[in-house]
Amino acid sequence: MMERRMDTALLVLLMGHLAAALEVPLDLPQPPTITHQSPKDYIIDPRENIVIHCDAKGKPHPSFSWTRNGTHFDIDEDANVVMRPHSGTLVVDISREKADHYEGVYQCTARNKHGTAVSHNIVIRQSRSPLWSKERIKPIVVQEGVSLVLPCRPPAGLPPPIIFWMDNNFQRLPQSSRVSQSLNGDLYFSNVLREDSRNDYICYARFPHTQTIQQKQPITVKVLNLDAINDTMAAFYNDTDLFSEDPVDERKPTFLIPSGSSSSQTVLRGQVLELECIAEGLPTPEIFWTKVSGDLPSERTSFLYYKKNLRIVNASAADAGDYRCEAKNKLGSVHHTIHVSVKASPYWIAGAPRNLVLAPGENGVLTCRASGTPKPSITWSMNGIPIENSPPDLSRKVEDDTIIFTDIQMGSSAVYQCNVSNGHGYLMANAFVNVLSEAPRVLTPANKVYQVIKNHRARIDCAFFGSPIPKITWFKDSRSSTLDGDPYIQHDNGTLEIHTAQARNSGKYTCAARNMLGIYENHVYLEVKEPTRILRQPEYKVVQRGRSVVFECKVKHDPTLVPTMTWLKDDGELPDDDRLIVDSDSLTITDVTESDGGVYTCVMNTTLDHDSASAELTVVEATPTPAVVYERPDPPTDLELTDQKKRSVQLTWTPGDEHNSPIQKFLIQYEDSLHHRGHWHNLTEVPGTRTTAHLKLSPYVHYTFRVLALNAMGFSRPSFPSRMFKTEPAGPDENPKDVEGFGTEHDNLVISWKPLTGLQSNGPGLRYRVMWRQKAVESDWSTVTVSNNSRFVVSGTPTFVPYELKVQAVNDHGVGPEPAIARGYSGEDLPVAAPENVQLVVLNSTLAEVHWDPVPHKLIRGHLKGYKVYYWKERSLHKHNPYHMEKLILMFSGNHSRGMVPGLHPFSLYSFNVRVYNGKGEGPVSPTQQFETPEGVPGAPTSLIVTNSNLDTLTLEWSPPHDRKGRITGYTLKYQPGSTQSSHPIAQPPPRRPPNEALPVSPFGNVSSSVGEEGALISWEYWGPEKNVYVEYIVENSEGEQEWQKEPVNGSQNVVLKGLKGGLSYRVRLVAKGHHDQPLHHSEELLVTVPAVASRQVDIATQGWFIGLMCAIALLILILLIICFIQRNKGGKYPVKEKEDAHTDPEFQPMKEDDCTFGEYSDNEDHKPLKGSRTPSNGTVKRDDSDDSLVDYGEGGDGQFNEDGSFIGQYSGKSGSRDTAVGHESSEAPSPINAMNSLNSFV
Repeated sequence: MMERRMDTALLVLLMGHLAAALEVPLDLPQPPTITHQSPKDYIIDPRENIVIHCDAKGKPHPSFSWTRNGTHFDIDEDANVVMRPHSGTLVVDISREKADHYEGVYQCTARNKHGTAVSHNIVIRQSRSPLWSKERIKPIVVQEGVSLVLPCRPPAGLPPPIIFWMDNNFQRLPQSSRVSQSLNGDLYFSNVLREDSRNDYICYARFPHTQTIQQKQPITVKVLNLDAINDTMAAFYNDTDLFSEDPVDERKPTFLIPSGSSSSQTVLRGQVLELECIAEGLPTPEIFWTKVSGDLPSERTSFLYYKKNLRIVNASAADAGDYRCEAKNKLGSVHHTIHVSVKASPYWIAGAPRNLVLAPGENGVLTCRASGTPKPSITWSMNGIPIENSPPDLSRKVEDDTIIFTDIQMGSSAVYQCNVSNGHGYLMANAFVNVLSEAPRVLTPANKVYQVIKNHRARIDCAFFGSPIPKITWFKDSRSSTLDGDPYIQHDNGTLEIHTAQARNSGKYTCAARNMLGIYENHVYLEVKEPTRILRQPEYKVVQRGRSVVFECKVKHDPTLVPTMTWLKDDGELPDDDRLIVDSDSLTITDVTESDGGVYTCVMNTTLDHDSASAELTVVEATPTPAVVYERPDPPTDLELTDQKKRSVQLTWTPGDEHNSPIQKFLIQYEDSLHHRGHWHNLTEVPGTRTTAHLKLSPYVHYTFRVLALNAMGFSRPSFPSRMFKTEPAGPDENPKDVEGFGTEHDNLVISWKPLTGLQSNGPGLRYRVMWRQKAVESDWSTVTVSNNSRFVVSGTPTFVPYELKVQAVNDHGVGPEPAIARGYSGEDLPVAAPENVQLVVLNSTLAEVHWDPVPHKLIRGHLKGYKVYYWKERSLHKHNPYHMEKLILMFSGNHSRGMVPGLHPFSLYSFNVRVYNGKGEGPVSPTQQFETPEGVPGAPTSLIVTNSNLDTLTLEWSPPHDRKGRITGYTLKYQPGSTQSSHPIAQPPPRRPPNEALPVSPFGNVSSSVGEEGALISWEYWGPEKNVYVEYIVENSEGEQEWQKEPVNGSQNVVLKGLKGGLSYRVRLVAKGHHDQPLHHSEELLVTVPAVASRQVDIATQGWFIGLMCAIALLILILLIICFIQRNKGGKYPVKEKEDAHTDPEFQPMKEDDCTFGEYSDNEDHKPLKGSRTPSNGTVKRDDSDDSLVDYGEGGDGQFNEDGSFIGQYSGKSGSRDTAVGHESSEAPSPINAMNSLNSFV
């Protein structure tokens, strides 16, 4: 019998380990499993809805039902109860029904076709916080020194309340070794003192479930000595209790609780054991605790209420025995023994029964191993029915706390309930048996990456499932062997453990799950990271107030992990102060104050580990120092290279003395002893607050570093060089730049590039792989490798053919990246064709336009630079003006087919031809052609002499023009009076040129001018190609004092120059401006004279206020005129003589030219009219066709008279003799009649 039990135990142990690794995926059939349920003792708040939890999982999803007090609870019949969807949780609405109506014992059932699971019994009770019973508490009067107990006796609540004593101000009453609260809430005084007198001893009860507090009526205590009692006996005799009549002396301790010399107490396993001893005596006794049968468990033992309470948490059977408390003062001691027995409600020995997954034909065991004091009883149920009432199953056998399954078959799935109980409680657990036939699967996500720090434990998961239970095998990388030995440990749940992970353990791991139905593999990855370490810790600093301090914290960490540096002060966050500057590896505090003193800690965190270091800062007062001397800093020291990699290194150093001037920055230099020995180059700069730099390096360089410090006084001397750091050679990182292709001969191609420097070579054996091919022809690349050169010549190439070029850097350790394609051309040759269809159109006497057909690109045989037009003057068509000019060249850059030929001489015979040119030179000449220019405007006569001048005649003599520009057919003579106030200027001829001076080529002709009221009108003809044409003018004889003024013409051939000042002469010329590299073209200058005119106040006349004022004046004058007219009619006509006297010689009453008004008049006689202001009765002033003075027509001229015979026409003076010239050349003097008409029409 014993042998069979041992076999069963072994089988149970084996199956228990295997079951722990199994978790049935929810997509597979399985009986229900309770996942969440309310506690067994469920105390509810009567103010809130009742929620009784019951959740379960299974496949198919289970259905739910409830029992209440052992009978079926029909939820549909109670409108206040609902069940949550897809759950068994009940929600009871207590708004229409009191909560105590639903008190009782509830049990939930979850079932599907594979079995039934049940919850434990859930006892629903309503929390209660009853009120204190009202009572009248008499004042307590006690003699000083006696003991006293103030009872609390709170009402019974559910759950029990928490007791505490306070006064009327809600302040806790002070407790001590003399005064303390017992476990039942009473307040004990070992002896009372006079200061214990008060009327507000109040006991409070707090009910934690409802968070309510109940208050007992205040208790009054008065402590008196014997004399005071005798004095107040009468006042308190009827309604007070007197506890002592004799004087109180000192006494030895006695126990108030517990009573007697011994007692007993029972505690349940796992609960808290609380023992209490409170003694009275004078002086106050001290309490001591001991365990008679052993030692107190120090880790679980504590003393409360000044050692009057002994508390042991998580009580166990070892805590049973006798405990002795002793009370002692100077007069003696007393002790009490408490016998403690430990009972136990049922508890699991090896955990609750576990679900069992079996394949058809397998064996298995369900165990319900539990214990308790007294020993509990065990009962089994299947699907909620006692197992003895369940259908029989030949594969199942029940033996006490074990169910053994043998050769189980499909259809035997069920949920088994194990109930373990004794007098102190019960345990109930569900465990299903699921009969499945399932191929293995791995539940751990595929390609999961596990990261662990070097020298730490690594665990790689392989959660699996299968029925029969799969066997797990681990492989690494090449799968050469299974991982079943040191350093690998494989757990039953599939997890692979490496006790101390190393870098070599990184890699790909394969977990294979195999059973009789198949195999499943899953791949995961392990990365072993370098630990985070602080290489240079912050150091203790003593700093004067007002100075700066730097704490360094140099850290080394795995480069694949992202570090986070955090600084703490006194284990808290740094103050939010701009003076604290946090860098990647340092903390700088500027302008230190006393509050900055403390402990500073740098913490470097990564996602896997961290490291920290601390240092203290002490701030002292600044000591008087002599005059500050500023000097250059001392050179840095202690250069150290760390974190060395292929192309980078970490450089650290210690700053030298800054000599009272803060270091602004550090300059890091390097020497390449392999390529440039003895030459130091600047590498990088870092701020003066840092003492480390991460340097990026190039391959194949022998580096030596040094550091210089800079402050306001300058650079320090260089530090001593660091040790040499050699970077390994590598293939080039870049290719040569500026790759070009061109030809020096018509049959070659020169490929050139900018060679790499020694630093760029990255390794020995630098050379260049030169590749080329014709662009338009599909051909392979031609390749040649050259060394120590920056160009290569390809011979025998076709003339001017496009090529694609590549140059790639190569050394002994590899090749550079794929080079970019450049483009070039082979050598040029002279063009082989001349432009065809050359034609010329003469536009005017000085301008022609030539046209041609462009030469085909293939015949140019090079880069087209442009076309050249050669032209020269053969002779003048005038027999008296022979001329010869050298060949002139016009160049038209680019692909042009036409061009303008300016600057031609009128009336001449020209020859020309056209040729194309490229980078090599000019091509053949087109056939030479000739053209004639028409006649042009002749130049001015070279001289004009006045001879035989008489009073009424004169003789003019002149010489022919130097440049006739054609056949002279006649001369035009113009003249005008010699007045400087002439309204028309005389165009003066330009200075005569010497006969042998070549005339400039100008695109302007027929330039003329005239002056009108709006300004000077300048007109011309223009045939030049330039688009930027403008007029320049300047006051005569002011060059050097003033600048030429410019007036744009906007493409027209005339412009009005406005704003010219009267009485001045202006030099006027036209300018044509081409490109910035071409000369300006000027016309011949004109001299324009502007006559002086009377000034006019035009601007005021246009103002509204002025117009209104004039209208008012006109109205006033009109009224005055009407009044005068009426007076005149009443008084008769005035004599003509007076009017004639008023209008005497106009020389004595001239019209003023400056303000357009008439001469002064006298008004000494009221009846006299205004002189020169009256008009005829019809309101008009008649005038003849001419406004000239009457002198032109004789003194007896026909003037204008009023009805009374008086003459009213006035004039300002004689006009000049009439101009005999025709058209607009003639001029007339201003007439006073016009002025009068203007004034009359204004009024």
